[in-house]
Amino acid sequence: MPFADELLGVHAAETLTRCIRNALPEHPLHALPRTTEPFDGLSLRERSDVLRDALLADIPDDYATLARVIRSAADSEPTFTGWLIWPVTSAVAVRAAAEGTDASFDDAMSLLAELTGRLTSEFAIRTLLRHDLDRALDIVRGWTASPDAHVRRLASEGTRAYLPWAVRVPGLLSRPTATIGILDALYRDDSEYVRRSVANHLNDLSRDSPGLVVETARRWLDAPAPTTNALVRHALRTLIKRGDPQALALLGFAPASVQIDGPLVTETRVAWGADVGFTAVIRNTGPANARLAVDYVVHHRRANGTLTAKVFKLATTDLAPAPEFTIDRRHPSRAITTRRYYPGEHAVALQVNGVTTPPVRFELLPPPE
Repeated sequence: MPFADELLGVHAAETLTRCIRNALPEHPLHALPRTTEPFDGLSLRERSDVLRDALLADIPDDYATLARVIRSAADSEPTFTGWLIWPVTSAVAVRAAAEGTDASFDDAMSLLAELTGRLTSEFAIRTLLRHDLDRALDIVRGWTASPDAHVRRLASEGTRAYLPWAVRVPGLLSRPTATIGILDALYRDDSEYVRRSVANHLNDLSRDSPGLVVETARRWLDAPAPTTNALVRHALRTLIKRGDPQALALLGFAPASVQIDGPLVTETRVAWGADVGFTAVIRNTGPANARLAVDYVVHHRRANGTLTAKVFKLATTDLAPAPEFTIDRRHPSRAITTRRYYPGEHAVALQVNGVTTPPVRFELLPPPE
């Protein structure tokens, strides 16, 4: 992931200022030029907010003027694209919501659709969804028939319950069925870009409404496109990791008669930054072939000494009666940006078709002094 300076830094601020000055030559800009000072210590979202607020301060206080200037810049400035579009779309949504008229709201939705292909309008649309959810969703449903894949993807991505980096929309959280019609219109889409968003959207819903997600996926599998199986597998990934029996059954992972020897850790004391190795053997003891979803669970030690489980994908296999499936895996304990490690007791377990083995403990040694 590039650093924030590379995405919304001085260059982006200078480009945005130049584009707006060219689109509004009769009006002096005061706030935007000052944003070209370094954004030291600010996150990407905070930088976007700074540029959004400067844009709103510099353009006279009505929605129509802002929309006219933005469209003029979009029509005439080839550099009016990329990450600088995030604060632009945010300004459009904030100004329209503040003005509070149906005309400004509808035009802002249209302008977000026009701009989304230049980066994405998925963050900005949240402001309008929060302002008038039903009116926004009515417009979004129309986007599902757009010839532009970016707009169709916006219909799904912008209405996700747990869109990363975005503010939550309480109405979407309290009404999980509100966006199912949008997904129904898009799950067979020709564009993988759109279908990926649909799968991620449905996966978001699984956090709070697993039954709705399984029911929706089942309907799609009853009327599939050639791409539907892959989409559903991606959409159900969180439920599969949780061992949800309905999701597992939908993908063909029925309860199985298996014998699991392991996991056995290859080192009970693991050096700081090293990998923990483990092995296991799974035998099908039933009379028929068994389709198995095999994951492993690492119980990470937290700062307060408690353990928290995280599931990792391992393998999918079809195992005939009697044959064995052998596992030999190493899991890294090196610190990454999304996970910190703490010395002390950890554990590893296997999860087969949602059934988890007892955890096997190992000790992560302190870092060398």
